[in-house]
Amino acid sequence: MAKLRVIHRCTECGGIEAKWSGRCSSCGAWNSLVEEAETVGKAAHGLLGLTPSSPPMLIDRVDPATSKPAPSRIGELDRVLGGGFVPGSVTLLAGEPGIGKSTLLLQLAARWQGPVLYVSAEESAQQVRLRAERLDAVRDRLWLLAETDLGATLRAIEQLSPTLVIVDSIQTVADPELPSAPGSVVQVRACAHRLVQEAKRRGLTIVLVGHVTKEGGLAGPRVLEHVVDTVLSFEGERHHALRLLRASKHRFGPTSELGLFEMGDIGLIDVPDPSGMFLADRRTGIPGSVVVPTIEGQRPLLVELQALVAESGLPQPRRSAQGFDQGRLSLLLAVMERRAGLPLAKLDVFASVVGGVKLNDPGADLAIGLATASALLDLPLAADLVVCGEVGLGGELRQAAQTIRRLQEAARLGFRRAIVPASVPGEVPGIRIDRAATLSEAIVSAGLIGDRPRQPPVRLVER
Repeated sequence: MAKLRVIHRCTECGGIEAKWSGRCSSCGAWNSLVEEAETVGKAAHGLLGLTPSSPPMLIDRVDPATSKPAPSRIGELDRVLGGGFVPGSVTLLAGEPGIGKSTLLLQLAARWQGPVLYVSAEESAQQVRLRAERLDAVRDRLWLLAETDLGATLRAIEQLSPTLVIVDSIQTVADPELPSAPGSVVQVRACAHRLVQEAKRRGLTIVLVGHVTKEGGLAGPRVLEHVVDTVLSFEGERHHALRLLRASKHRFGPTSELGLFEMGDIGLIDVPDPSGMFLADRRTGIPGSVVVPTIEGQRPLLVELQALVAESGLPQPRRSAQGFDQGRLSLLLAVMERRAGLPLAKLDVFASVVGGVKLNDPGADLAIGLATASALLDLPLAADLVVCGEVGLGGELRQAAQTIRRLQEAARLGFRRAIVPASVPGEVPGIRIDRAATLSEAIVSAGLIGDRPRQPPVRLVER
């Protein structure tokens, strides 16, 4: 006979504690233990044995054709997935509320070649129908199930035999045989395991929608990310039309690709030429503005970076960065103060990446430095100039990955001059490359200050 016992499980690693404490003894995470009611006895093993066992076989006899991806017919989504969804795979799509997850999946369901089951566990059938009409996604063989019961979802899969199942969202689906409430660690873990087993057994594609926490991480147990095959992150800001799709985990391909969408009145639209969109509203001749060619996966992107320097009335001047790490900005300002002799210690510095893009590329260091120097000296940079390079603590410039490919994209868009580290080899037709070994040389090459010897830094004397 099955019995219930109360345990405390870590939402990060899944470790079990007999009583609550502020820190998990398994992984060291703070405030991650939640109370659960666990079933002990025969019922606790109900999830075992659901998938028929298969005999072992030699690896050269495994047919790789069964893992050929099926295209979603959404260009940017297929780019991130490496061609489409692999049959039998489970994909987890996470993003902030209102970012467009349901819109993307409804467009996917409308373009999918084959029967689709859309399980709406958060919205009513009428709400989904209204959105489908707005997106022109009402089509045959698209079945809608407004249900939170896992058993009802499995019965619908058995009855309809779809090739694609969308569950929106996994945190609101529950198994009534489990004593925990919907959204708990037990429910999310058990429902995800059951859907993964169903996908492997039938060879169908399942897409799960996941919630995110206020810190931006995926809500629920960490095991949820381990059991699925692909984890997609849908990012963006509500006040910007741009949406970015990234893969943090993908068992069938690389995780370096980036998908770009624009939110419009008729849903999400692919952005095949993002550089042109980022630079469409750029104004030239303004101090503090520079264009940096960055790289996302195999796609080069040109974005505008702006900086503003102002006198500070605070004992501690402000350092504000939007679109990249604020700690990186503070580090670069210290390098400019110490190695290039620019007086920034008592000034407020604000830097921003235009268009809602988030840069994690170290090749943007030189752009931040030149934009800040341009704003400080109130001298604009050339309108046809792009800069790219990593800045070291000694003020030296280091080569960024795929610099030549970045410059080729800049030349395609009409830029005629580039400042890069001295170690960058080769030339690019249509663009003049100026090489600099240090940040100071780059500032001189950009025409912001004259080529004059710099005074040595003041020696610090201990008191």
